[in-house]
Amino acid sequence: MDSAAVPDPPRAARRGCGSAPGLLRAAHAPPAAAVTVLVTALAAAWGRDPGGTVLVALAVLSGQLSVGWSNDVIDLRRDLAAGRLDKPLVTGVVPARAVAVAAGCSLLLCVPLSLARGPLAGAAHLAGVAAAWAYNLGVKRTVLSWLPYALGFALLPAFVTLGLPGQPRPPLWLLGAGALLGVGAHAANVLPDIDADLAAGVRGLPQRLGRRGARLLGASALAGASVLLVLGPPGAPGAVGWAGLAVTGALGVLVMLPPGADPASRLPFLATLGLAAVDVGLLLLRGGGPG
Repeated sequence: MDSAAVPDPPRAARRGCGSAPGLLRAAHAPPAAAVTVLVTALAAAWGRDPGGTVLVALAVLSGQLSVGWSNDVIDLRRDLAAGRLDKPLVTGVVPARAVAVAAGCSLLLCVPLSLARGPLAGAAHLAGVAAAWAYNLGVKRTVLSWLPYALGFALLPAFVTLGLPGQPRPPLWLLGAGALLGVGAHAANVLPDIDADLAAGVRGLPQRLGRRGARLLGASALAGASVLLVLGPPGAPGAVGWAGLAVTGALGVLVMLPPGADPASRLPFLATLGLAAVDVGLLLLRGGGPG
C-alpha cells in the first residue's frame, strides 16, 4: 500500500497522533477479535496441539487486522467527505500513514504465519484474506459484494482442517455453512449504515436490495447456515440442534417483520446478530470435527 498517496486529515484535527487506542479502533477490533476467537476455538476443538492453535490464532488475527486497517485507509477520502467523526483517521487521533504501514506489516506477517501449518492450509487462509482485501478495494461497491464474505468465511474452517495431520478436507456442509454465515454477516454489517452507504455511492448487494431486502438476505442466509450446521454433520441433531433451529427460526421471523413506526429501528439488526451468534454456537457444538 502506498502510504504517500493516503491523505491525512487537516492539521488542526490531529491530536494524540499515533495513540494505541486510535490504532486499535481503526483496526475494527471487535469483529477482528470475534473471528479470531471463533477460529481459534475451532482449532482447539478439532485437535490442534497448543502450538498449532496459537499459530492459527496469530495468523487469523494478523489477517483480520490487515483487513480492518486497510478498510479505514482505503475509505478515508469518502469518510472525510461524509464527516465520519466516529473514524479515528478522520478525527486525526492516529495518522493515516501509520495505519497504512500497520496494514502492510500485518499482511506481510500473515503470510508466514498462515503457511507455517502447511501450504494447503496457508493458501486457503491467504485466499480468504485476499478476498477481504478485494472487498475493501472496490468489490463492496458492486452486486458481488457478498462474494468476498462468502469465500472468506468458508475458507476459515478449511484453514483449520487442512492444517491437521493428514490434511483432511472440510466437508461440503461445513463450507456451505461458512459461506452462508459470511453472507449473513455481510448483510448484518451493512444494515446500520445502509442509508449513508447509498448516499456515498456504495451499492453492494444489500444496499441495492434496500433495508427490508437486506434484512431478508441476512435472515435467509443465517437460517440456511443453521440448517446445514444442524443437519449436515453425521448423527442425529439431538436436543441442542433442534433447539438451535427453533431459536434461529424465531429470530428469522423477527428480522423479517415489518419495522412498524420506526423504519430505522435497530431491532432487525440486533436480531440478525443474534442469529449469527446462534450459528456460531452451533458451529462449535455440532461441527465438532472435520469429518
